[in-house]
Amino acid sequence: MRKALAACAAGLVIAAALTACGGPAGSNGSGPAAKGGNLVIGRDGEGSTLDNTNTDFENYSIAIFQQIGESLYETTKDGQKLKPLLAAGMPTISKDGITYTVKLRENVTFSDGSPMTAKDVKFSIDADTAGAGDGGWGFVNGAINKVTVVDDHTVEFKLKHPWAPFLADLSMFSNAILPANYGGKTKEEFYKKPIGTGPFMFKEWVKGDHTTLVKNPKYWQKGLPALDSVTWRVMPDANTRKLALQNGEIQVEQVTDWSSWEEMSKTQGITAKAFPSTEVDYVGMNVNRKPFNDPHVRVAIAHALNRDAIIKAVLYGNGTPANSIIPKGVPFYNPDNSGPTLDLKKAKAEMAASTVPHGFTSTMLIKSGDATQTAVAQILQSELKPLGIKLKIEQLEATAQKARRFATDYDIAIGAWTMDIPDPDQWTTAALDPKGGLKSAYTNYNNPDLVALNAKAQQTNDDATRKKLYNQIQADATKDSSLALMYYVPYGWVYSNNVQKFFVTPLGYEDLKNVRLAAK
Repeated sequence: MRKALAACAAGLVIAAALTACGGPAGSNGSGPAAKGGNLVIGRDGEGSTLDNTNTDFENYSIAIFQQIGESLYETTKDGQKLKPLLAAGMPTISKDGITYTVKLRENVTFSDGSPMTAKDVKFSIDADTAGAGDGGWGFVNGAINKVTVVDDHTVEFKLKHPWAPFLADLSMFSNAILPANYGGKTKEEFYKKPIGTGPFMFKEWVKGDHTTLVKNPKYWQKGLPALDSVTWRVMPDANTRKLALQNGEIQVEQVTDWSSWEEMSKTQGITAKAFPSTEVDYVGMNVNRKPFNDPHVRVAIAHALNRDAIIKAVLYGNGTPANSIIPKGVPFYNPDNSGPTLDLKKAKAEMAASTVPHGFTSTMLIKSGDATQTAVAQILQSELKPLGIKLKIEQLEATAQKARRFATDYDIAIGAWTMDIPDPDQWTTAALDPKGGLKSAYTNYNNPDLVALNAKAQQTNDDATRKKLYNQIQADATKDSSLALMYYVPYGWVYSNNVQKFFVTPLGYEDLKNVRLAAK
């Protein structure tokens, strides 16, 4: 997501023992499912907006909106392919790859009962595209020339040029279908209580405390959702969330502190499950701040990181060193890419060639209450000392830390990305193109050669050519990148055994419409 927990396609190499670990009482509830029920999820922060076109670089908002709004296409459970959702089938594509004609399902209504039509599709896609200039996700629609309503249930997309990730982009949360003209409301009014075609409807958002969605009784997929409501509670402290789960105050917790993983996996009545992900975690450096504008400094830091030690000490072995800016499981990921590795000799040589050969003092911005970020920051303090780098640590509440990072008001920070589509373009554009919508992962990094390579990869539909281009991008991104890649890590979730059919896709989507609570 994405996303700061962000936000991804299938298959990290995970320790076999962690593929699915359940407490003694069983892993998915032993009793029959009760009708309805209220699911409460504890997490360390909250979103900034329910505007799906402008959710910045975080999963807090996205996870909620994805239960409200749906797109024309969705990703399969393994995160590898696309299938129709609000579309009635796969599109008809012209021979030149410029025109896509999409038929819509005819039995879909919004949660207010109004029918979804092609006019809603055109409005929604155009609205997302228009947001690109405001720093929103509209950059993914950059290839669209025109969206035309053919009839009530047919839409035509005319592109400016061939665009390989087009259908994948249509599956994004930012391209969810909303009522035309926001149902007669202003944009600001609409997003205070957004309406979509999804399984749940907005009820309330109490800032700093919780957000609640309730069942959409008009949902077009009959018999779903099974739950009456879902609530996300803001609980910054990992230990507080753990105790709340054990005490039954919440039923689900997203793991940010792997130190408790083994304990939770052995706890009576609790299931601990590591879902395959496309998450990549990194140290982001703001190139608008000296000395991080110097590529020698950035490369030195990348080669000073002991990734294996970080994985062992912080993730308790639940991860693998990152060798590429493209996460594992994403199409065109190159397992043979020579990413940055621990090489203190090279790191010192890079510092000697830099503008600060004797080192410098800087501040790392991390989330308070996040044991993982705290531990990583402390390890980095030690690992960067031999380079003469004195690293101070500044802790802020998760939402405030996120805001500072998105405003690029920091020196160095820990970040993460999770894919939202089964195509590398979303992340390579977000991470490497300063005009791609996210200011190069909020680091302001600008390498014109990489931007040009990325554009070529976007505009060819030939997989062999795209593979060569992405191999080059992966190789070149390690040479002076503003992101010191650390590791790939699965999604760790722990939940009560009475929670049935809980599932998270490799793209980070929490499939809550199928969740059921076992009868007590």
